[in-house]
Amino acid sequence: MDDVFRALADPTRRSLLDALFEADGQTLTGLVERCDMTRFGVMKHLRILEEAGLVVTRRRGREKLHFLNPVPIRLVHDRWVSKYAEPWTAGLSDLKTRLEKTMEKVFEIYIRTTPERLWEAITDPEIRGKYNFGAAVSSDWTPGSHYEMAAGDFRLGEGTNVEIDPPRRLVQTMTALWSDEVRQEGETRITWEIEQVADSCRLTVTHDQLREGAHDEIYGGWPMILSGLKTWLETGEPLTTPGSLMYS
Repeated sequence: MDDVFRALADPTRRSLLDALFEADGQTLTGLVERCDMTRFGVMKHLRILEEAGLVVTRRRGREKLHFLNPVPIRLVHDRWVSKYAEPWTAGLSDLKTRLEKTMEKVFEIYIRTTPERLWEAITDPEIRGKYNFGAAVSSDWTPGSHYEMAAGDFRLGEGTNVEIDPPRRLVQTMTALWSDEVRQEGETRITWEIEQVADSCRLTVTHDQLREGAHDEIYGGWPMILSGLKTWLETGEPLTTPGSLMYS
């Protein structure tokens, strides 16, 4: 939390986040054009934002793309706002709307746990239901196998396990089924990547192959899901923010 507030305290860093609000996945060159400072200066500010987890980078060929990661802001909300405001504050709803404009979304979170325990939490139906809006995910977790996400008899989604490398990497296709609107969006892809960092794990979730302007319900729930996953693994308690267990 200290790193997040420290990163947000500087107006230049806030302006960089504003630039990523408007257009996610920008190169360093594109961000430099928006700032009245040197390339080196922008790089220093981006490094601080990355260290705070507010910006995540991905290589695409020779380019390094920068994505805004809303999970730390979600955690701030869960810690200090959710107990006072129900439903979510209008500010974060607006933030979600502004962030979800591209065909690829990247989310990152650090969790004090082991890769094995984190992998279990992702693939175990009973545990998954404690943070995934109350929906369990069932599969035999072999490459090419089918999986289904459901709450009781209500099917919420399904797909194929494309790549399985426990406890490091899971790549899945996903078709959302919880409403006619999201069903029309068709198949997308979700990649879970686990990396041990000292006594914790860095979990990066990339949701891509999204239609430009896709329905925001398909990927708008990731900050809540990942916050719930972190809460469960670190405290053994479910996240009770309004909506976090809506299908229980």
